[in-house]
Amino acid sequence: MTSRGGEKVLSLKFNQDHSCFTCCTDAGVRIYNVEPLTEKAHYDTSEMGTILHCEMLHRTNLIAVVGGGPRPKFADNTILIYDDVLKKFVLDYTFTQPVVAVRLKRDRLIAVLRRQIHVFSFPNNSKKLFTLETRDNPKGLCQINSLISSEKQLLICLGHKLGSIQLVDLSVTELGISSAPQTISAHQGEVACLALNSQGTLVATASDKGTLIRVWDTMKRTLLVELRRGSDPATLYCINFSPDSEFLCCSSDKGTIHIFALKETHLNRRSSLKKMSFLGNYIESQWALANFTVPPECACICAFGSNKSSVVAICMDGTFHKYVFTPTGNCNRESFDVYLDVCEDDDF
Repeated sequence: MTSRGGEKVLSLKFNQDHSCFTCCTDAGVRIYNVEPLTEKAHYDTSEMGTILHCEMLHRTNLIAVVGGGPRPKFADNTILIYDDVLKKFVLDYTFTQPVVAVRLKRDRLIAVLRRQIHVFSFPNNSKKLFTLETRDNPKGLCQINSLISSEKQLLICLGHKLGSIQLVDLSVTELGISSAPQTISAHQGEVACLALNSQGTLVATASDKGTLIRVWDTMKRTLLVELRRGSDPATLYCINFSPDSEFLCCSSDKGTIHIFALKETHLNRRSSLKKMSFLGNYIESQWALANFTVPPECACICAFGSNKSSVVAICMDGTFHKYVFTPTGNCNRESFDVYLDVCEDDDF
């Protein structure tokens, strides 16, 4: 899809605290601040070629990129680390298969391939610590919790069996040694979307059916709540927790952003048909307390703003949306739909 400036958006990705996001296009990479929405940096194709994956390290000078798209300069099986202060690439990691995702922590780099995940110490004296085997993972599903001060330092990814996920302790410091992954059987079908809260205590999963989101306790590996996005199958693009884990939002190809309460679940809506017991679990599920619409069938990412009662959505058509919701379910547009304009000169 193409932004108003004529660039085709290839991928969108928030940084770890959702205060910034990267926008990879067929004209290069652009980095935006979320609140206020401003472009912070851009790298044209003359510098990097077209990039398919770009991962920030919080708001630091380091970004990870993987080549792809119509005019790549770098191979799709290589992760390169760019230092924006030095204005040059400082590290690279090459694999035998294409990289489908990359994740960064202040002390770890995670390279996601179709059937393997490699964990490296990072950025100083970077070495491979261990490798995980997964089932086929074309979407690059893998999440890590962002708070370095958290008691739990977790990585979550696909398991070996259909519908399962693995939970891996990232606090390992010795080469070649990792704790045995723990497994949750999350769904009967393929897992299609994952999210981990910043504290590493909650994980949210959705299957390729896209009707339900399940939230799990990572310590006990037990189901805490089941949230219903809708009754029709859908492709989920994104799930995210609020910073305090009291709310959760998700986006799908139905063009609706759904917002759920996790702490005060009584705020979530229940079906008016709850007395009809023959409808079973469909009626018992909790429905979103609030929602708003974005362009349908247009992939987008969503996250909570600096105010936990606001949600932003950034779409592949180049539009930016921000809404504020109340515990009673009201949802109002805070800013009009904004296009991510293309910066035509080098002053940014």
